[in-house]
Amino acid sequence: MGAPIQSGPAQDTLTVRDNRTGKTYTIPIVDNAVDASGFKTIKSPAKPGERPENETEKGLRVADKGFLNTAVIQSRITYIDGEAGVLRYRGYPIEQLAGRSSHLECAYLLIYGSLPTRSQHNHFESEVLRHGVMHSDAQTFFRSFRYDAHPMSMLTSAFAMLGSYYPEANPSLQGQRLYTEGDRTSLENMDRQIYRIIGKATTLAAMAYRVRQGRDFVTPPTGLSYTGSFLYQMDHLGEENYAPNPVLEKALDVLFLIHADHELNASCTTVLQTASSLVDPYSAVAAGCASLYGPLHGGANEAVIRMLISIGKPENVPAFIEAVKRREKTLSGFGHRVYKTSDPRSFIVRKTADAVFAVTGKDELLETAMALHDAAMKDEYFIKRKLAPNVDFWSGLIYRAMGFPLDFFPVLFVVPRVVGWLAHWRQMMLQEGGVKIWRPRQIYTGSGKRDYMPVDERGTGEGKLGETPSVVQHGGITKRTMLADFKGKAKL
Repeated sequence: MGAPIQSGPAQDTLTVRDNRTGKTYTIPIVDNAVDASGFKTIKSPAKPGERPENETEKGLRVADKGFLNTAVIQSRITYIDGEAGVLRYRGYPIEQLAGRSSHLECAYLLIYGSLPTRSQHNHFESEVLRHGVMHSDAQTFFRSFRYDAHPMSMLTSAFAMLGSYYPEANPSLQGQRLYTEGDRTSLENMDRQIYRIIGKATTLAAMAYRVRQGRDFVTPPTGLSYTGSFLYQMDHLGEENYAPNPVLEKALDVLFLIHADHELNASCTTVLQTASSLVDPYSAVAAGCASLYGPLHGGANEAVIRMLISIGKPENVPAFIEAVKRREKTLSGFGHRVYKTSDPRSFIVRKTADAVFAVTGKDELLETAMALHDAAMKDEYFIKRKLAPNVDFWSGLIYRAMGFPLDFFPVLFVVPRVVGWLAHWRQMMLQEGGVKIWRPRQIYTGSGKRDYMPVDERGTGEGKLGETPSVVQHGGITKRTMLADFKGKAKL
């Protein structure tokens, strides 16, 4: 685009000239944003031969693949400045909170908007911890999974299962205005679900862990902190007066705190997209779990460890760096969709890592990680692309040093992140004007109108790779059954 033309006094509007028609449109700018629906008023007659599917006469659409610059909601929760490396919860810098606050105190802050008084904090903590106990039927639920089921599959299913226990939490059963009224009854019902989900997140995660270990489940203890209770439920094997290591307990609390929210990331957006249909919060959280499961999101710290294992020793780092430049290897733990300089959480994690390693001993991959970090920070290829280490680069090393299996890393992301999901969910339910279902538009590039053809007139059916179903090689009972003869056998 050309340089802006300065004329007349500054106004909080955007002037758009449609060169197709010569018409000029004025669109208001509010909080440095323009309403995308304003562009829908920009209409033009279709050009001769133009596809009717473009819907040119119905108004201009805004294309933004992957939501690179689209704001879908007004929020007062988390602020990120990716250029400056800034992260704030409700205005408080993450560095101050990580050094002086706790995960549950920040949970209160994110959900309700202010730091709690002592009595408010005590009430909130008491309610969360009280709701950690699961119905006994949950044991049967977890035991129904295969012995080697991925813990994220179990956790995602468990949150969905949890909603079936609380019909009073389901707008489909209680009326669609269950959470949007904003009166005392509505708020109390909403808060009860918040207590339950945060309280049971550690219990469900610990149950997923224990079933993988072939151990009995542990009832949440009393008298321990949120992270202390979590460690107890995962590790207690009947020892008398068992207490988790305080350094590991504190480190986990800091990691939970800095992972509690990160604005409209993929999983939070998924939660809100799902919640916009006014589904119950348990189903929305389950959807968020499914989104976070992916290696581009919650699985990133696991990918970092697998990358470091593949590199092996520090002396192998230069060859790996060159392979990354040739796009033969994937670099994990560097760069960020939002942060273009440094991830402020990474510095907090580095400090936390030192405290953990002092207790557990340094991870054998630490030297490789440091060598990769130093090499990347000095290489023009990474500097030019602003590929600095992010929070996932170091957090995986801490989890590994603490003895967590690799496939449990995403679970350790979900447990704290439910706080942010719930904060945004609550804000959406109570927003002015009510909740509108999220329904993005598309740009249709497929075929125009086609007439149906009988099957014998459709040719050979051969097409490009990906345009026809793949042929799967079967084995075992399926292979033998396909070779057998029986009544009703399908003809290929």
